[in-house]
Amino acid sequence: MSKLSKAMLGAVGVWLLLAYLHATLNMGVRPLQVLGLEKKEAAAEKARFRVGFLPVTCHLTCPVTDWINKSRAGKGFYEPVRFSGFPEIKESLIAGYLPATFMLAPMAMALREQGIPIKIVYLGHRDGTALMVHKESGILNIRDLRGKRIAIPNRFSNQNLLLRKALADNGMTVDDITLLEMPPPDMPAALYSKAVDGISSGEPFMAQTEMDGYGRVLYQAKEIWPGFISCVLVVSQKTIDEHPQWVQDLVDGIAKSGLWLEKGMDHRMAAAEVVAKNYYNQDPRLLRFVLSHPPDRVTYSKLSLARADFDNIAEMAVKAGILKTKIPFEQYADPRFSEHAVGSAAYAWQPPAPAAQP
Repeated sequence: MSKLSKAMLGAVGVWLLLAYLHATLNMGVRPLQVLGLEKKEAAAEKARFRVGFLPVTCHLTCPVTDWINKSRAGKGFYEPVRFSGFPEIKESLIAGYLPATFMLAPMAMALREQGIPIKIVYLGHRDGTALMVHKESGILNIRDLRGKRIAIPNRFSNQNLLLRKALADNGMTVDDITLLEMPPPDMPAALYSKAVDGISSGEPFMAQTEMDGYGRVLYQAKEIWPGFISCVLVVSQKTIDEHPQWVQDLVDGIAKSGLWLEKGMDHRMAAAEVVAKNYYNQDPRLLRFVLSHPPDRVTYSKLSLARADFDNIAEMAVKAGILKTKIPFEQYADPRFSEHAVGSAAYAWQPPAPAAQP
């Protein structure tokens, strides 16, 4: 390289350095702007992260929060991802595909016991579970379940623990019944055909049997276990460590949309219409029925983490063989985010008038 070329390169280098110093020191421009990296960093920070859910009322606040934010701001801040069952959600969470998801409480605790780095940060809802029997059956109380076939979602479900408690309260155990595991969407048909004598899962599948005229409620969760918790919001430890604000925004959004759902039947009916069609791929009349018969069938307030609730679940899960030991609350839960959400107000937004109902 000639002396002239070296001199020109040196001059260009000096000019670039002076321009960089002028921009950063005198014009208030940040270094990342000069390097062209700030937009990429901002885009990464604002990237929509995935949140898993099932088309059940336990997870209703996931699509409702997304719907409200899209309606108010033109876009949501996360991507709701619908699954067909908890096994798929579990595998997606373990594989790292899902930074956050709604999940069965005992399943989340069992995964943490197995060393999967996740934490429970919030609740999905309270109550909203029933044990249904056929309308024509002679099953009138819990003792009548002796010798009957009862379907639950899986051994990691709180419906399993709820049924065990109901039996124990009546001097019975699961040895007195035949316990079957069955995907909740298959339960209504199984009860209709009398392939099973009773079914218990989250809504709306229990309400479907009642709405269609062949199911009868034997007991509601709140009658056996006041404040019953079925599903929880779980977040990977990696997401908590690297993007705590994402987690807080998600928890705050769930809190606000839950309170919004509790503000009136018009809110519930509007949500039923939009969520059923755009997120659940269900007939809206099913969600309308669940959210209104009766209005407190499923509740979406008081969703903060409470140690006593989970200590109770852990003790029952150990007795049921779901957990090996009663693991410490801090090992599977991070209550900071729910504590920050205490005192949240409902979203200040009025939904459009719902379409005429068939």
